[in-house]
Amino acid sequence: MRILLINQHFAVPRLATGTFPFVLASGLARRGHQVTVLTTDQAAGRGGSYVTNEEGVEVHWARIAYSNKMPYWRRIVAFFAFAAWCIRHIRRLPPFDLVYAASSPLTVALPGVYASRRWRCPMVFEVCDLWPEVPIALGALRSPLSIAAARWLERFAYRNAAFVIARSPMMADGVVATGYPRERVRVVPNACDFKRFDVPGEWGRSLRQENQWLANRPLVLYAGAFGLVNGCSYIVRLAAEVQKSLPEARFLLLGRGREESLIRELAEQLGVLNRTLYIHPPVPKDEVPRFFSAADMTMSTVIDVPALHKNCANKFFDSLAAGRPIAINHEGWLADLIREHDCGLVLPAKKICKAAQMMVTALKDPTWLREAGRRAYQLGRKQFDAQKCVDEVEATLYAAIGDHELKRHKAAA
Repeated sequence: MRILLINQHFAVPRLATGTFPFVLASGLARRGHQVTVLTTDQAAGRGGSYVTNEEGVEVHWARIAYSNKMPYWRRIVAFFAFAAWCIRHIRRLPPFDLVYAASSPLTVALPGVYASRRWRCPMVFEVCDLWPEVPIALGALRSPLSIAAARWLERFAYRNAAFVIARSPMMADGVVATGYPRERVRVVPNACDFKRFDVPGEWGRSLRQENQWLANRPLVLYAGAFGLVNGCSYIVRLAAEVQKSLPEARFLLLGRGREESLIRELAEQLGVLNRTLYIHPPVPKDEVPRFFSAADMTMSTVIDVPALHKNCANKFFDSLAAGRPIAINHEGWLADLIREHDCGLVLPAKKICKAAQMMVTALKDPTWLREAGRRAYQLGRKQFDAQKCVDEVEATLYAAIGDHELKRHKAAA
């Protein structure tokens, strides 16, 4: 099968962002499919494009700058710039059997539908975030006109999709709420890349030895972006409260983003920066397992907006793959999983003192940490193994092509 994958935020392991789309693309390529990706080199932004081969996947990179440090209007410009580049680029490509368009942003539907109609092939649409629900909830879309346009684009994407793949059960419910048939929605969450996180314990021990501030102290790791939605200030306030009763505990924020300066300022004000809380620049994805190996617990946070409870954060699944308990500060399907499998903590979003008590209790209990980490690993193996996720996506792609061929035969009859 010749598959065109359109994903503005596609990343490979040498980069510092989530790589589930790469796991999916390379997994399909290893099964004999010819996979071509259209994406962006977000650090370049000088115009033009280039092509690389990434483990059997042909990746076409457009040099279009993007960062969560950008104001919303500049991000929207980048979204439409990528959509326009894709449409121009598709005109130069040979026909494909199927188009796989992955949002966010919703604007990937524009080249996705264009390619689908041009080649008369089905499009499968992947929903990584519920757009425009999340931008509206965050205030990124405010005017009635922009909201109406975003709602139209959402319906346009679903209406032209043979199937929709949602990254969480709650996202699937959101898709169905628009009127899209439930029987054509598949739930395929982010996957656990066990191969990448199967590293020697020495990796973590050496990291501890290299950093005197850490040594043998308890470590809570956050590895991800410092964007507005991520709510990393919660971790700073938590670290300040934990410091009062467990001063030897350490918090490490691994990443960067729009809120970094605000996070540093708050950490300085609360007296934890470079004392109990440390900030480290992002590292390539293939170096991240070393930090997970050193951690006793990981964290994934969002700001207190209900629309974000539907998230499917990469860092949650990385923690499962690494066999580390994870703490989150929101409700939703991930919170349900943590409670059901006792593989982490669901911290209250508005009660930092209570959250600190829960964290201190956990960090003081090495038996619980070890057993919760084991249960996290088992949960990942049972429900979120990368190859199982590739199986489910591949089956959906075959179903889309089968339905498309059946419709063509009926139309010709």
